[in-house]
Amino acid sequence: MSVLAAVRDVGSAHHNVFRVLADNLQVVWGALLAFGIVVLLTPAVGGMARRLGAVDSPGGRRLNVRPIPNLGGIALFFGIFVPALAFVHLGRETRGLLIGAAVAVTVGAIDDFRGLRWFEKLGGQIVAATIPVAFGVWVSTFTFPFIGIHELPVWVGGPLSVLWIVAIMNMFNFLDGMDGLAAGVAAIAGLTFAVIALSLAKPDAAIISAIVFGACLGFLRHNFYPARIFMGDSGALLLGYVLAAVSVQGLLKTAATVALFFPLLVLAVPIADTTFVVLRRIRHGESPFVGDQAHLHHRFLRRGFSQPRAALTIWIWCGALALAALATRFIPPRAHGVWHLWPTLGAAVIGGIALGVSVYVVYVLEIVKVANPIQRRRAADDPLRKSA
Repeated sequence: MSVLAAVRDVGSAHHNVFRVLADNLQVVWGALLAFGIVVLLTPAVGGMARRLGAVDSPGGRRLNVRPIPNLGGIALFFGIFVPALAFVHLGRETRGLLIGAAVAVTVGAIDDFRGLRWFEKLGGQIVAATIPVAFGVWVSTFTFPFIGIHELPVWVGGPLSVLWIVAIMNMFNFLDGMDGLAAGVAAIAGLTFAVIALSLAKPDAAIISAIVFGACLGFLRHNFYPARIFMGDSGALLLGYVLAAVSVQGLLKTAATVALFFPLLVLAVPIADTTFVVLRRIRHGESPFVGDQAHLHHRFLRRGFSQPRAALTIWIWCGALALAALATRFIPPRAHGVWHLWPTLGAAVIGGIALGVSVYVVYVLEIVKVANPIQRRRAADDPLRKSA
């Protein structure tokens, strides 16, 4: 009977997703409208950016060999904002989220156009992150695994939510250094968040997440290698902001026991990239706010990967972790306090895939030097690889 109960739980979770989706087809229409708007609007935004001189010249942490317009975040903003107005219930939390999105893209666009000092940009990010929190998008009820459900006072949940949103904004900004990379990761995260939010009966968060998915797919039409436009800080800050805010609104503010792991797994790639780069800069006495070519995608290129192959590899890594997050939600191995064989095996297989892809990335990039002793010995005579 325990096996049957586990199967019923999994089936019930899937049924709940489809039932909520059937009642909220705005999830589909929002994604389609976002895709269409971004596909059509991006070339016009690119032309405007060129006329304004908002272009990324070759050099620095960028990999382009010719000037590329970098205000793609403007197209992404309209691709998110217009469908949200059309299909999302404009309650207090949604209004706060959209107002904050406007601030985030404005801060990024100013930085793309004329440049901001790091503390000016950080101040703008904090303002953007504070707006949805002031409108109620903050973690007031939180479920800690093995501890239970706890109420967080506003003086704890509010600042933590601001910190989370600002952190993810910067992580996507760091990740946006190669054609199509950030847009692809955001698309995977948006789709995964949409499915999980539907299963948690959070339709507004699901619609916004699906809109992000559609907008990013539309942007990839112009941004995948060889890119004709970059999203710039305007796009990176916008996507990081929306995904962070919607994860608070639709995933963390829930009684689901494993809610904490959903955004951490889905956003593990930008989290890992930022953590690795910041620790490296601090270790070498460098400023954490100055860009360089030490990110994971740069390391892939130094290992002989082409830009498309590097981006696809990171997407696969992100997708495997997102699949693990979905398995955590839909294949509970310990339902009703009892371990069940088949769900446990299924979750173990999916977890093994995510772990295997992660180990492959660590091995190829030599993040843990002992993982590849042969290449480590070769690197001793190669100053370029040693500096990586």
